[in-house]
Amino acid sequence: MTKERIWLSSPHMGGREQHYINSAFQTNWIAPLGPNVQGFESDLENYLANESHVAALASGTSAIHLALILLGVGRGDEVLCQSLTFSASANPISYLGAQPIFVDSEESSWNISPELLENAIIDRLSQGKKPKAIIAVHLYGMPCDVLALNRISSKYKIPIIEDSAEALGSEYLGMRCGSLGDFSILSFNGNKIITTSGGGALVCRDQEAKKKAVFLATQARDEAPHYQHSQIGYNYRMSNVVAGIGRGQMEVLDDRVEARRRNYEYYKSRLSGLPGISFLDEPKGVKSNRWLTCILLDSYETREKIRLELEAHNIESRPIWKPMHLQPVFQCYPSYVNGVSEDLFNRGLCLPSGSNLTDEDLIITSGLIRKSIIR
Repeated sequence: MTKERIWLSSPHMGGREQHYINSAFQTNWIAPLGPNVQGFESDLENYLANESHVAALASGTSAIHLALILLGVGRGDEVLCQSLTFSASANPISYLGAQPIFVDSEESSWNISPELLENAIIDRLSQGKKPKAIIAVHLYGMPCDVLALNRISSKYKIPIIEDSAEALGSEYLGMRCGSLGDFSILSFNGNKIITTSGGGALVCRDQEAKKKAVFLATQARDEAPHYQHSQIGYNYRMSNVVAGIGRGQMEVLDDRVEARRRNYEYYKSRLSGLPGISFLDEPKGVKSNRWLTCILLDSYETREKIRLELEAHNIESRPIWKPMHLQPVFQCYPSYVNGVSEDLFNRGLCLPSGSNLTDEDLIITSGLIRKSIIR
């Protein structure tokens, strides 16, 4: 057993975060606005490019919620959502009284299947129900088939919310994930490629949409000398202190991406020749940040054997996300499935992938996996 736990994906500070935090304290900007918030938004806008206007928020979940509101989603509406994802992709649909419609994955990227998505749209339209939005996820940092999804979005005039919570630093045809949807969202949770401890961002295509998002995120207070509200608002704005962590993290983002990609290459070099194990390669024109390195085993039993062996040695690993259409809370909603996501859930395992893993961590983890498969 390792003396200290090897985590799946732990925070990794770069050293400059404290400088920005100290600045917030020294200037008394201890509030959900201030120089760090503006600076962090600007850092992200410059990094993403592609007409990106960023609103720094309390979480990626709040960003999805606001994106849905800005797209006019309300009670009784339908929203198409990738099934193989974390529940935060789907929960905000329910916040608004709308209905999620789940769509299964393609094998090439593990992300939403364009073919199934179009089938789902055609079927919903045949029932007189046009979905209001599509939520497409770049799972574990692997970009989805953006061109195919954009063609479908344009054909049926249904906007796309790009869930890039796991994909900051990933690229699709030279464009950075987080800048490819009608709205895009980012997450800076403690386990993400960069972190603000908690936090997220909504990426808008124009300044007016960002202004509206910030208005809603700060309790929708009207311009008046007193507190007046004509709309329901939310307490979703990122604080200046938290944004300071983000500014420091942005300075090391490229290093973090390369470190996680090296983790993937190490695991692949050590494990890919073993029987019954495979890796998800990058489709042509795609660069994944490899937020988490995932392996696919030959069976559920092998997956569990490896997971339990790692846990016995104080090493965290995790099954692939359980699809939303199989979750008890969402089983009552329509779904369009092909079996891919359920199979990935049963046979897939996420390995320790943090940018702060040591060579020894990687050697120990890969050695235990080899031993579990060979014996």
